[in-house]
Amino acid sequence: MDLTIRDALRRSLGTPARRWLLVGTLVVGLLAAVALVAAADPADRTFAELSGTVQSLMSVVTPLFGILLVRDLRRSSVRLPVLPTVLAVGLPAVVFGVVGVLICAATLALTPADVAGAPWRFAGTVALGSVLVQIVAGLVGTGLGLLLRSAVLAFLATIILPLGLFALLGAVDALRPAQPWLTPLGSVRNLLSGEMSAVRWVQWLCVLLIWGVGLNAGGAALLDRRDRPTGR
Repeated sequence: MDLTIRDALRRSLGTPARRWLLVGTLVVGLLAAVALVAAADPADRTFAELSGTVQSLMSVVTPLFGILLVRDLRRSSVRLPVLPTVLAVGLPAVVFGVVGVLICAATLALTPADVAGAPWRFAGTVALGSVLVQIVAGLVGTGLGLLLRSAVLAFLATIILPLGLFALLGAVDALRPAQPWLTPLGSVRNLLSGEMSAVRWVQWLCVLLIWGVGLNAGGAALLDRRDRPTGR
């Protein structure tokens, strides 16, 4: 199993196209951070505000690495276990989260003194939340990649399904409180604000179980059923 996990981790960034995709996404995150600092009001020049935009932007791409890993799994000439492939998406996810934290911190530190009164408030929680946001995004990619054969459809689904559910719940006043319990975006807002309470951590755990564990468990079961030989 250890060898399989190492092999899956190697494949997560094992092609030039994936490494360029990683670098390109980080460059976009850097440009976004610089643009936000330049355009934002001083009151909005905080680590939490920067991270909220930069990490959310990069999290759109993170699921694609999970989808590509699942595509490798489908194309393999030998039957590979699903779990190491799912876990391997953690590598690009953590890279996005950590480098995104460094980008936001460096951009804010190099900003002129005209910033908010407490620009580093909740910085530790936001930094941790940044990594967790990317990990969940990556798991959404592997889950939908397992459920949908088409990589294009799976990637579109990683955007449409979470945002669609968030909008649907937000359209009904009685359902709006369910957003942070059931949708990644609702959880992301809490994590990247840094204002986490015990209830908000439980909400994030629910989102992880639904979108991370649940999608991948269902996808793995479906893949196993598809690959199982049918008998008469």
